Amino acid sequence: MKQIVLSIIAYAVQRDIDVAKLCQLAGIHLAVLKKTNAPPVTQQQLDALWLHGARLSGDPLFGLHFAASVQPAALGIVGQIIQTSATVGEAITHAAALTHHVTDQCRLEIARSNKSFTVRFIPAGGNVNEPTMAFRSLVELLMVITIHEMSGLMLEKITPLTVRLPYNVPDAAAYEQVFRCRPTKRAGEYALVFDIRYWEEPILTANYELQELLLKKVAAMAPQQPAKAAGTLRTRVYNYLLANSYLGIISLEEMAANFNLSPRSLQRKLKDEGVKYQEIADAVRKSLALYYISSGSYPLKDISYMLGYNELSAFTRAFRRWTGSSPLQYQSL
Repeated sequence: MKQIVLSIIAYAVQRDIDVAKLCQLAGIHLAVLKKTNAPPVTQQQLDALWLHGARLSGDPLFGLHFAASVQPAALGIVGQIIQTSATVGEAITHAAALTHHVTDQCRLEIARSNKSFTVRFIPAGGNVNEPTMAFRSLVELLMVITIHEMSGLMLEKITPLTVRLPYNVPDAAAYEQVFRCRPTKRAGEYALVFDIRYWEEPILTANYELQELLLKKVAAMAPQQPAKAAGTLRTRVYNYLLANSYLGIISLEEMAANFNLSPRSLQRKLKDEGVKYQEIADAVRKSLALYYISSGSYPLKDISYMLGYNELSAFTRAFRRWTGSSPLQYQSL
């Protein structure tokens, strides 16, 4: 969070904004913020920074334009881990598992099919379809960083197949320029869809040894951040299921073996985090169901089979339980 705030302030300087006034309005003491042991920036301060940055610049798209200019350093150690990953797929998977080190306002989910992969940005709360300006700026920032940072790490310019937002954008041409794809509106969804060919694309700055050191540093930070670190295993299990969804929803035994645990140990560790393996698997099924239906590329019967349901009626009942509507009703939204 601190790195994002410092990056916003640096961008404000480039936009000739009165930084002293901006920080005062946001309740931020810049001299204190620069110190190594500075207290954490609050969500309220970040919200105010977005709001007053737009007002003082006279630019209602201040957040979007900042996102287009931001450097990987804004993500701190998470950005470094992304940069040292071996492939785009590995980088995205790490980003999803480590989002809580950047913000607690949303989390990332990944889903793969044989043609594409989708990165979803899931809000922690609030009205998804009518977000505050601050939350909207934050999620758009994370989405744009996902596109631009990946492009800067490989010998190809990444262009999403689809960009989905739960609202109509105020300036479609400006959004298309930054996102490299004109966003489409879909209720309740912030998502980027990419061609699957990017998944195994090697990253130019890959460095296994350095990444191992960075991951150990992140692990060492966990005791200092108990609230943010909560659910780490749950997140790893969830993202592993999503990233490998083309294999189907694997069993508890297979998942335990992947983490070098016995099934009983995995169950116990998840129980300590207040969740069961089946609940995580069901959450993944829901995410995949929404993705497959939204893509428009799969008959409902095939989706039902891919998610492990022997009967379409069983899938329909589960989908209605998750969303309050049937798959056919959701398709028509």
